[in-house]
Amino acid sequence: MRLGLDTRLTYYTRGGIARYIRALATHLPALASTHSHFHLYQRGHTEHFNAQATRLNCWTPAHHRWEGFALAAEIARLGLDLLHSPDFIQPRWGYRRSVITVHDLAFWRYPQFLTAASRRYYHGQIEWAVRQANAISADSYATQADLINLLNVPPEKITVIYLGHDPQYRVLPSEAVAPVLARLGLAPGYVLCVGTFEPRKNMAGLVRAYAQVRDAPPLVLVGNKGWLFADTLKFVRELNLETRVHFFENLPAADLPALYNGAGVFALPSHYEGFGFPVLEALGCGVPCVIANRASLPEVAGEAALAVDPDDTEQFAHALTRALTDSTLRDSLRQKGLERVKQFSWEQTARETLALYNRVLA
Repeated sequence: MRLGLDTRLTYYTRGGIARYIRALATHLPALASTHSHFHLYQRGHTEHFNAQATRLNCWTPAHHRWEGFALAAEIARLGLDLLHSPDFIQPRWGYRRSVITVHDLAFWRYPQFLTAASRRYYHGQIEWAVRQANAISADSYATQADLINLLNVPPEKITVIYLGHDPQYRVLPSEAVAPVLARLGLAPGYVLCVGTFEPRKNMAGLVRAYAQVRDAPPLVLVGNKGWLFADTLKFVRELNLETRVHFFENLPAADLPALYNGAGVFALPSHYEGFGFPVLEALGCGVPCVIANRASLPEVAGEAALAVDPDDTEQFAHALTRALTDSTLRDSLRQKGLERVKQFSWEQTARETLALYNRVLA
């Protein structure tokens, strides 16, 4: 069988979806060594994930307005039995069967959280994509429910396949954590949030809740500034929190495990997440978590985090206070978190994805 995996997005970003693609590209060829995999790349890409796979350099950029037709023309000669489009945008032809992954429908459920250009791009293609695909992989049951309720996708067409936990996010000895914190001017015990900060991440809600926590340690925000993040910085100034809120952008990925380990509590107040990698990362590092009770977050964290209404400032502030000061609760969340992450692995993600391929081809 000729199996295709579209990996072009990894040329542009190392974010959540790109991590998923890299993991599949690394694990799938070893699990299905009798099959031929074509990893589709943007031209000039030097990264090669697995020696058992065949690489095809593509000209068509990811998220190009004409990619459905241009990519189809490039792959048509391969005679693919199945093509997996892990960012749900699939070419218009050039394969016998198709699987797409839908990570979330934030752009559909919360269009106000996207730029106008993003709304046009996603809304113009998602309905066709879910109708055209032979099967859909969803990151969570929350995403599956949205596909059914918002786009009328038949339930039998959707398979929920959880994403994996990266083992680098684990409990570290203090001697591995201290140098990173010292370089960044941080002392252990801070409130931490990690992600691309944009409206749906609800940074304003986190800042409001944090402002109500008495004697709170610093709030540390780590990630990239998304659109409208300037509004959050303005809000920080209005609350006179400039000296207590620290923002770090473009930190080396190698610093993140130490930053998680140094935190007193991890907070993720997002209005919507299709999966939520940072929650697993924090749990794997043994950090108590306070999360929004929205979309996939409670599903991923299970009983290993405090889940609260992200729009209820007092409730969120109370949960942060408990997670910072209640030693019995902290120990309980820590142990539950370390057990919870054992249920997520990239090898399992790849195995379930390969099983989905086989069902579609059968």
